[in-house]
Parts: sequence; structure tokens; C-alpha cells
Amino acid sequence: MLKRTYIQDEAEADMRSLKLELKHTLEIYTTACRETLAAQQKLGELQNWKIEEEKKMEEMQLSQEAAEASVEQEKARSKAARETAKAAKRIARVESSKRESVEVKALKEAEEMRKQLDNLTQNDKRYRRYTIEEIERATDMFSEARKIGEGGYGPVYKCYLDHTQVAVKVLRQDSAQGEAQFQQEVNILGCIRHPNMVLLIGACAEHGILVYEYMAKGSLEDCMFGKKKEKEGKMRSWKVRFGIAAEIATGLLFLHQTKPEPLVHRDLKPGNILLDQNYVSKISDVGLAKLVPAATAGNGTQCCMTAAAGTFCYIDPEYQQTGMLGVKSDVYSLGIILLQLLTGRPAMGLAHQVEESIKKDRFGEMLDPSVPDWPLEQALCLANLALQCAQLRRKDRPDLATLVLPRLQILRDFASLHSSTSSDQGPNDH
Repeated sequence: MLKRTYIQDEAEADMRSLKLELKHTLEIYTTACRETLAAQQKLGELQNWKIEEEKKMEEMQLSQEAAEASVEQEKARSKAARETAKAAKRIARVESSKRESVEVKALKEAEEMRKQLDNLTQNDKRYRRYTIEEIERATDMFSEARKIGEGGYGPVYKCYLDHTQVAVKVLRQDSAQGEAQFQQEVNILGCIRHPNMVLLIGACAEHGILVYEYMAKGSLEDCMFGKKKEKEGKMRSWKVRFGIAAEIATGLLFLHQTKPEPLVHRDLKPGNILLDQNYVSKISDVGLAKLVPAATAGNGTQCCMTAAAGTFCYIDPEYQQTGMLGVKSDVYSLGIILLQLLTGRPAMGLAHQVEESIKKDRFGEMLDPSVPDWPLEQALCLANLALQCAQLRRKDRPDLATLVLPRLQILRDFASLHSSTSSDQGPNDH
């Protein structure tokens, strides 16, 4: 009995011990579950934090990249600004050098012109040197009654000097290039003599005054289009016009063949062709003339000008566009003048009008109606020659010496022959 009781007590004691262990185990398990859950929550929080940190890192990286790109852009702008500043400094230095060069050149030119004027006043014997008092007495103090015209250079007066009828051209005070044109006229006309170049008789260098032979019939422009229209006189004769055409070409070729370098007139037009009492034509106003390299006498090198000079409708289109000047620039102007001698019409669009009339076989309608007896075959020959001269491209224009002048001389000879065999005494026999 005691043994059974002992066994039961032990069993109960074991049972209580097991229950305590089970309870302890449950408590440990419960604690472990709570800790596991807490750990999982912590892990979730850590993962969320990690994601946020990664986003922040990505944002920071993007910001850093943007900042670096901005820095690179600023560096590029700064570099460009530095290069621009350097370029500006270089340009400024070049411009400064150019200005200094221009100023030095201008001073040299001014000094050279002063020397030339001094030489003209003191030593030059190529023409008569007049004092301002002599000019004032001859022109009655530049009286309006003696004024016969005015151009870009200045007014022109008719008077007598040394018992000779002359034309006095006075430099206008506001003439921008007047002094240069004065010196140019003196240098050219003082050195040359030709029947178809206006004669420079004298000058008053101190006042920019030039004294020319007096041309009784005025300019070709006056005779054909101006108030002093001479169409009722000899200008009604085709023979006179053929003669004038040949004379202009002869004078022009003389300029082109000057030595050591050719002279290009640059402003050939009816207003610069003067006629004497017998309608002999002479080229004047060489103030814009330009010496060009001898190679330009052919179709070779041209002389490049910084700015084109001349008169609209007569100026060489190629020279006007490119600044390249050659003797054939004058040939274009001659072509337009020849067309005007034939038609008596303004220069604007004249070459196109004549060309169209020839194509349509209506050229006779283009001829100046004030001339009653045009020889149509010869007039057409002159028109075709003039159109060749007035080609837009310089290389398409004929040579003045070998083609243009010989044909004009043939036409002048035809006019002279026709004159000697007819009762009309109007033509030029020169």
C-alpha cells in the first residue's frame, strides 16, 4: 500500500514536473513567436527604410548628375565666353591695325597729294597755271550768267582766258571725292594729248579749278536728250552719228592703251562725251578713271575694287556685282551709248528692247525717227555690234582694238563715202 502510494506520488510529481516544463516550453514558444513577429515587423521596417534610402540615393545620384551636367554646361559656356572674348580681342587688334594702316595710308596719300599740288603749283609746265584772281576776273566772280552747267564735281563756267574761249570747272566745297578727282584729272589729262580726249588747258591747284577747251555743242546727252536738243541740226544725220561712234571708240582705245598700265574710264556716258563746233566728239571727266594691271587689257586678270563707281544703266553689271574692273567694263558702257545713237532713247532696258525688235524683224521701228534716211543694213550692223558690247558677261564682249573699232571705222568710212557722193554736207569728214 505504501509502495503504491509512493508510486502515485512520484507519478503525480512527474506529472506536475511535466506540466511545469510544458508550461515553461509554451511560455518560451509564445515568447519566441512574439519575438519572431517583432523581428518580421522590424525586418519589414528595415526593408521599407532600405527602399526609401535607395530612392534617396537614386535621387541624390540624379541630383549629382544634374549638378555635374550643369557644371559642365557652365564650364562650356565659360570656355565659349573666354574664346569669344579672345576672338573679340583678336578682331579688335586686327581692326585697330587696319585703322592704323588706313590712317597711315591716308596720311601718306595726303602728304603725297600735298607734294603733288606743290609740284603742280611750282614746277609743272604741262599746262598753264592760273591764279584765283585770273579765274575770278574771267568768270566775273563766278557769275551765274557765265554758268553753263553743273556736275558731280561742281559748276562749270564759260569765259575767256588768254584770249581763248574756255570752260572752267570749279570744285564744289562739299564734294566728298573732289580733291581726288581733281588730282586724277590733272594727272591724266595733263599728260596726254589726243584728238578725241578733251584738252586740259590749265588749272588753279589751290582752289581745285580746272580749265578746259570750250566744247561749243556741249555734251552728247545735251544734244540728244537735253534742253539744248540739237536734233534739228547735224544730229539728225546718221553720218554724224556714225562718226561720233567711231570717235568715242578711238578715244577710249587711247585710254586703254596708255603705258605702262591701261586706264579704265569707269564713267563713260553721253554726259561725258563733249562735242565741238564741228561735232567732233571728245571724252571728258576722267576723274573716276582707274589704272589697272596691264593683263586686264585682254581677258586675263581683273583689278578688284572695294566699291563700284560709275553711272546706273552704263556701269558694267559684272563690275557692279563683283568689283572686278577691266577694260571691257568700258566696252559695256560704249555698247549702251551706241544703242542710244541709233535709237535716241533712254538707256534703261534699251539693250533688251533692241534685241527683241531684231528677233521680231521690227528693228526699223527702234531707229530714231528724227533721222529720216537711216541705211538699214548698216544701222543693223551697228546695233548687233552694240549688243555684243553690252553683253552681261565680260568674257562675251568683243575686243575694242581688234573687233569693235575696226567695224566702227568701216561704218564711218561708209558714211564719209556716202557723204562725198551725195548733196548732203552734214557728215563728219574727219
